[in-house]
Amino acid sequence: MREYMRPRPPLMVAAVLVLSAQALTSTPLAAQDPADAPRLTVDRYLDWERVADPQISPDGTRIVYTRSWVNKVEDRWDSGLWMMDADGTRKRFLIDGSSARWSPDGTRILFAAPDGSGATQLFVRWMDEEGSVSQITRVPETPMNAMWSPDGSMISFTMYTPGELPSDWSIDLPAAPGGASWTETPRIVENMHFRADRVGFTDPAYMHLFVVPANGGTARQITSGEWHVGARFIAIYWGMGYDWTPDGRTIVFDGLMHEDSDLRYFESAINAVDVATGETREITSRKGLWTSPVVSPDGQTIAFTGYDWSPQTYHVGELYTMGIDGSGMRMVAPELDRDIGGIIWDEDGSRFYFAVQDRGSSNVYSATPGGVLEQLTEGEQMLSLTSVGGGTAVGVRSAPQAPGEVVRYELQAGADPHRLTDVNADVIAGVALGDLEEIWYGSTEGAQVQGWIVKPPGFDPSRRYPLILEIHGGPHGMYNVGFNWMFQNFAANDFVVLYTNPRGSTGYGTDFGNAIDDRYPGERDLADLLYGVDEVVSRGYIDTDRMYVGGCSGGGALSSWVIGHDDRFAAAAVRCPVINWMSFAGTADVAMWGYRRFRELPWENPDKWLRHSSLMYVGDVTTPTLLLTGELDLRTPMSQTEEYYQALKMEGVPTAIIRFNEEYHGTGSKPSNFMRTQLYMRKWYDRWVGKRPVSQ
Repeated sequence: MREYMRPRPPLMVAAVLVLSAQALTSTPLAAQDPADAPRLTVDRYLDWERVADPQISPDGTRIVYTRSWVNKVEDRWDSGLWMMDADGTRKRFLIDGSSARWSPDGTRILFAAPDGSGATQLFVRWMDEEGSVSQITRVPETPMNAMWSPDGSMISFTMYTPGELPSDWSIDLPAAPGGASWTETPRIVENMHFRADRVGFTDPAYMHLFVVPANGGTARQITSGEWHVGARFIAIYWGMGYDWTPDGRTIVFDGLMHEDSDLRYFESAINAVDVATGETREITSRKGLWTSPVVSPDGQTIAFTGYDWSPQTYHVGELYTMGIDGSGMRMVAPELDRDIGGIIWDEDGSRFYFAVQDRGSSNVYSATPGGVLEQLTEGEQMLSLTSVGGGTAVGVRSAPQAPGEVVRYELQAGADPHRLTDVNADVIAGVALGDLEEIWYGSTEGAQVQGWIVKPPGFDPSRRYPLILEIHGGPHGMYNVGFNWMFQNFAANDFVVLYTNPRGSTGYGTDFGNAIDDRYPGERDLADLLYGVDEVVSRGYIDTDRMYVGGCSGGGALSSWVIGHDDRFAAAAVRCPVINWMSFAGTADVAMWGYRRFRELPWENPDKWLRHSSLMYVGDVTTPTLLLTGELDLRTPMSQTEEYYQALKMEGVPTAIIRFNEEYHGTGSKPSNFMRTQLYMRKWYDRWVGKRPVSQ
């Protein structure tokens, strides 16, 4: 059995923080003993709700937000727009739809909703007592990323447009006989990236910018070509960053206006288009990954994020400013070394605001164009910044025992978010939730790793509990202190849950995140995970015959890696994994990302590709392994799971595949499948004690 490196670092850092239920829960728990109180059972998921994307009116008096709920009949999440006063009073349903945006004068909102045919279109609702609604677009594809022009006369949006069909593929096919039913013409593909998870085939089509009169009319395309607006740094759409100049003449946007952009890796530019003429120009002059431009109120400066091009697989998105013509490009607050999101300029242009992910939390900061950085909020929380109006900010806040809710806070140091919604009060009222304990521990090469332990309600340290190590995906992602339904449900069934941010995770700076570059998965992330297990086991309340490991996507890759290098786990639930980097690169929708996993391509040096593939260690696996993947998965295709399954079968390892219907990447987008995932994993774990079936 291959083992991870076991030399103990000189110091194992003990727990530094225990987050109390009373401090962070949104609804007080009942006074009864937590051991006897109701638990967060799977059936409660059917009554769960979500809030998202709060937008405050320009005068700061009203807030529109999206509220989603489980449609139990259609097995999906439905959503509608709700409105309330800025102090949280007078909450009321407004209209079906999502993605609301206030007009600059606050008299209207723009939103997306299905039309009579079921296709998503853009609508405008007047916010007076009459509340008239007008349909603004009638376009053939789904309009996305809608935004008002500065004077409110136009609406911009992005939409896929058809590209040129592959040339010179005409063939002299004999005509079909009358009444014949011949097979449909085959799809001809010439681009490298021609599919996308949750979308399907995408070739040939390109995303471009459009404008339409705010009172309705004909949409006009203002960018064109065989390239995409929006940063596609691994050729897959990750979102669109763009903004209008205050005079309404120009839109700045991220993307790469090169016809070979499909073959470029981690590259994007800041560009501009003249709204009237469609004339485009590239503003940034340095090759890099430049995204999310936002124009200052005076129209002279662009704030944006990014970094100079590098072959490494992770780099913090740094904060930059430059003139509207691209001059004077400079990094702002280089000491930050954390990913940021949601840049919003102050009304007078003296500073801008943004959220920062740091060590499992997200808080709001401000910076001046001159580089003066200030943290405005603090705490173990996940706090977003989605809108500013009348000097007040709104966002969504989540904490260990507090599901995400709309909050309001002032944009000043020491700001204390004030909760405005409580949509799950009826679900968790009187329910005992698990406490969260933060830990730091040492790993190899002096690394310090952060993790969290979720304990069952009524936790008794004299008992011995089963342990689940759950591993996040990415691999460049960050587990955090926000409310986690999966973990709380496991804790409700008397599992201790450990989740950690091993090297490669975001939220700890470029060096920490890039520590697995050209070596993932490998000895560093493996050690960081297993030293965390050692730390929890050392506390004396874990039944070491009932320890389990699981994860999806990057977590699937790592959980399969773990069981090929360590035999301590009684069972594993490997979900949507990558287990063979060679076959993954050629079959996933992120082909360029797949081929850039390692410095050399597989046909140049296959050794590294094999050494970092879990499939190559299947002969060392003794852990009973459940495999779960969506039938439609294009990100980590079902073939990866099948390959691992057959190899485990060849080695005589107890295994099974659960193939989820109507699921792309992941297994929980549909409410019923989310619940099934929880129940199947628990059933598999409960079946195995020390690699022996419970029935034996």
